[in-house]
Amino acid sequence: MQPRQRLTPLDSVLRLVTNVKAGEGATAVLLAFNLFLVLGAWYAIKPVRKALVGAGGEAMFGPGGGAKVEAYCYAGIVLLLTALVPLYGRVASRMPRRRLINVVTTFFAANLVILYLVFQLDIPLFVQGVAFYIWASIFNVMVIAQFWSFANDIYKAEEGERLFPIVAFGASLGGVIGGLAAGRVIPSFGVYLPLLLGAALLMVTLLITNYIDARERHAREADLPNSLTTGAVPAASQEIPLAEVRAALSGEISVEDVQRTLTGEISLADVQRAMAEGDRPRGEKPDVRAKLEETARGVDFSGTENPFLMVLRCPYLLMIGLAFLLLNWVNSGGEIILSDVINASARNAVETGRAAGQTVEQLIGGYWAGFYTIVNIATLLIQLFIVSRVIKYLGVGIGFLVLPLIALGAYSLMTFYPVLAYMRWAKIAENSTDYSLNNTARHALILVCTREQKYKAKQVVDSFSQRAGDFLVAPTIFIATVLLGLEVREIAPLNILLAAIWFVLAVFVGREYRRLVAAGRPPCVSGQRRQ
Repeated sequence: MQPRQRLTPLDSVLRLVTNVKAGEGATAVLLAFNLFLVLGAWYAIKPVRKALVGAGGEAMFGPGGGAKVEAYCYAGIVLLLTALVPLYGRVASRMPRRRLINVVTTFFAANLVILYLVFQLDIPLFVQGVAFYIWASIFNVMVIAQFWSFANDIYKAEEGERLFPIVAFGASLGGVIGGLAAGRVIPSFGVYLPLLLGAALLMVTLLITNYIDARERHAREADLPNSLTTGAVPAASQEIPLAEVRAALSGEISVEDVQRTLTGEISLADVQRAMAEGDRPRGEKPDVRAKLEETARGVDFSGTENPFLMVLRCPYLLMIGLAFLLLNWVNSGGEIILSDVINASARNAVETGRAAGQTVEQLIGGYWAGFYTIVNIATLLIQLFIVSRVIKYLGVGIGFLVLPLIALGAYSLMTFYPVLAYMRWAKIAENSTDYSLNNTARHALILVCTREQKYKAKQVVDSFSQRAGDFLVAPTIFIATVLLGLEVREIAPLNILLAAIWFVLAVFVGREYRRLVAAGRPPCVSGQRRQ
């Protein structure tokens, strides 16, 4: 890695937000801008998802149908992710990170163009709503999880804790701008045009990702043989003994010992112990790079473990996954409650002639675009002025505890004071904290993991656990409305219990993260490399 010695003007400005060291500012800002575009694409199409499923559900099943269909869609989402997450893991075990991101992002951008064209045909609104809701929900979690896997791959734990508040600021700003754009486009041009906007933004992100990848490889890996860089090894790779490789390049150990460490026959500690006892000669610099290059080409570094088994076998990853499942069970349940109220309000406005010529789906889409704008402005302010201070002075673990505490308060308020204005502001507080402080903290929790865990386990934790939590809203709604005869909004007391369990899990996750950072090792590492 090339030394970075002098603060640039950009570094100096960013130090007002967090502790940026010399030369770190440019990559952090580029990552933030990339995430800004990804979230801009998501928030451009998120109101479309709400509008189509809400209006389609109401048209098919009558009053309240939109909220119920939205909840039931998550069954299909979870089933698809059960197949897609292992498939993504297999692809990530074969492709270097740049190619992986290029392929996956291009696939989703092409999907948006295809869906835009298909929706111009005479397809029932209900079918459009269900299909797009499922697709968009999968797109959201997988593409964003992939971005954070890339960011985790670039930074070490200490770097990520300092710089993730800057990176996550891009998500906050992207949410604001994307929501504003959707709020202007939908009332004027209908609900479909944002799909093309989202596709265009995704393609721009690829240009930035490729530049960041090339820039960081040059800065961090220029001294390594090409076959051992992130440009050659799979994204979801087993751990490569880079310390041993650099020791051989500097002549500290012999290339033969490095060859043995690359194939998993011996560890660096064994080599160093043998050298101390006089049983190993020091290395020689001539032709070391060529020998290492040749050896690396014969070693299969690709990860082999199933993503779901990786999480189930590792208590740290499992606790994060369960905490994220509970987060989304609680959050989505609250959003379904709010959706039910909004859908009823839009329907009533059309029936009473107060819609100013807009359709039910346009009213719903416009309301959610405005709601998301308020949420994201609050998110932006929290990210800019609060997040880095919490992470710096209280730590990642404490940052991970804040959201369940807010959720406990929000749903207690909804339970005992079920006033629409209170419900709205309670969800704004919950969502803005989720998208800022909690978002930064939960991604930082993966900084201590291996590359294979970052690309595989993170898809389980972020994608599957999130949508599984969303899916659990469906039986919750069914039991509450069909079996118990309750209104959708009366499920708020359950969220109090779920938030309490979530808080306890967050306590244990924070403790384990601090232990792993102090130990300087990843969680649950096992397995040997294969030739």
